[in-house]
Amino acid sequence: MNGKINILLLLALTGMLSSCAKVVIQQGNASYYANKFVGRRTASGQIFRQHRRTAASKTIPFGTKVKVTNLENGRSVKVRINDRGPYVQGRIIDLTRKAARKIGLLQQGVAPVRLKYKVKRGH
Repeated sequence: MNGKINILLLLALTGMLSSCAKVVIQQGNASYYANKFVGRRTASGQIFRQHRRTAASKTIPFGTKVKVTNLENGRSVKVRINDRGPYVQGRIIDLTRKAARKIGLLQQGVAPVRLKYKVKRGH
């Protein structure tokens, strides 16, 4: 009996915790950082490195993990937001070269993408 109660309690808590975050989906264009930013500090204070899977967004909170899907080829990558930008009209995210390579973005430079991430309710 105690085991069943523990399982029910765990399921109830899991449901409550997962309902505390909402899934956000955005679509727009992605680009990737130029090499001139390597070694500079990002807006979060971290050193920028092209070989990491990080990204810049104007609005997504630092530390948020974002799934970025290239809408032209279906390839996706998960990145962590650690910088602000891009500051070019119509772009919603700047990726490192490593992340851009994963989704086939290096050749074209800019591509339509879908971003999917969770945010805590009330943010």
